[in-house]
Formats: sequence, structure tokens, C-alpha cells
Amino acid sequence: MARPRCPTGDLVVEKTAYSAFFPGRSPLPGLLAERHVDTIVITGTVTNVCCEFSARDAATTGMRVLMVADANAARCDQEHNATLHTIHRSFGDVRTTDEVIDLIGTTS
Repeated sequence: MARPRCPTGDLVVEKTAYSAFFPGRSPLPGLLAERHVDTIVITGTVTNVCCEFSARDAATTGMRVLMVADANAARCDQEHNATLHTIHRSFGDVRTTDEVIDLIGTTS
């Protein structure tokens, strides 16, 4: 069965757990490995649930994790900021959208 694609050609991947990297619950880790991807950029909702679970599991598997502070959202600032602190302290890097765009621009 072919994987669905966005009009831009990007892959669309479904997950069946909080984490997109939990073994057996998403094809994402395998698809990234096939493409030799070693760094992920996390955006979305909810910062302290799916985004955090994905960041932790990705870091555990050896991926470099970059969470975009102003491109994630939680129910309140306290929950959002607590997760950003945890990710920065233990699992990856936290940057703003502008910083990520600058990083991408310098590597292109």
C-alpha cells in the first residue's frame, strides 16, 4: 500500500500512540532511517503530551531533537514552559521559529 503524500510531496504518517517514535506505533522512525535523517524539528500540540513524548523517544533512539518554542502549544504557559525546560535540559535543543529558519539558511 502506497503511503499518502501531501500535495508538496511530503510524506503523511499516522501514529497510534502519544509518541511518533514509540516502537511499533508509527512508521516514522523507519522512514527517517531509510532517508538517513538524524535530526528532527518538533512543532505541534500538545507541547507537554505528544510533542514531549516524541522528543523524549526520538532522543532515546539517538536522534538530534530541536523543539520549536513558539511553534508548539499547550493548554497553559506553565505546562508549555515546563516541557521546553525539560527538553532543553535533557533531550535536545529549544529554539524559536526565527532561529530555526536562520539555522536552515546557514546549512543550505
